Amino acid sequence: MMTTAPPTSMAISARGVEKAYVTGDTKVTALRGANLEVKPGEIVMLVGPSGCGKTSLISILAGLLARDGGDLEVFGQDPQALSNEARTTWRREHIGFVFQQFNLIPTLTIAENVAIPLVLHGVSRRDACERAVLALAEVGLEGRQASRPNLLSGGQQQRVAIARALVNEPKLLVCDEPTSALDGQTGQRIMEIVARVGRYGDRAGVVVTHDERIFHLADRIVHMDDGRIDRIGPPPRRNHHD
Repeated sequence: MMTTAPPTSMAISARGVEKAYVTGDTKVTALRGANLEVKPGEIVMLVGPSGCGKTSLISILAGLLARDGGDLEVFGQDPQALSNEARTTWRREHIGFVFQQFNLIPTLTIAENVAIPLVLHGVSRRDACERAVLALAEVGLEGRQASRPNLLSGGQQQRVAIARALVNEPKLLVCDEPTSALDGQTGQRIMEIVARVGRYGDRAGVVVTHDERIFHLADRIVHMDDGRIDRIGPPPRRNHHD
């Protein structure tokens, strides 16, 4: 049974999070006491060189990966304190994922693609598709629910992936390089959607990115290096000539 989380003023509170990977006699330390707080309604971008621990950190925040040390609460819940079954349910109900690969099923309509998480959760096909249509409208694809993925542009397919992440009305939106497969202008529009829906209500968003062109859409930029949070600062001011 899922535990009832106490009220919390933070969407994410991570303190001293550690993670290492061991293969044979080789140990690779991915996180060395990472500290991060994210407020409800906030979009935070994680930036830093490849291998600095960004993916490990968001995987732990989303309950996909167990940490080796430190403390974590995501909207008042420590995902690691849950059983495997309860953690899967918690993740399905509270976390929305957007990846650089769209991972759409070509034989299904985009509404059916978006409805998949709901159907897996036991929602009837009819109700799931109705909610999928609403999620598609939220990302600007109203009226396209019967289209197949191959009829959409890359940017439109990423919008479908965002709608799929939102259909369960998650509290935390986790994005891993959501604009890397897109051209600059399309990536900008996609990130504007992520920023808007990620801030809605008491949601929060954590975005891993190397794309400096979208930094201005964050509330804060979190710089990582060698498994630690190196510094946290405001986003750069956007040049109006961009």
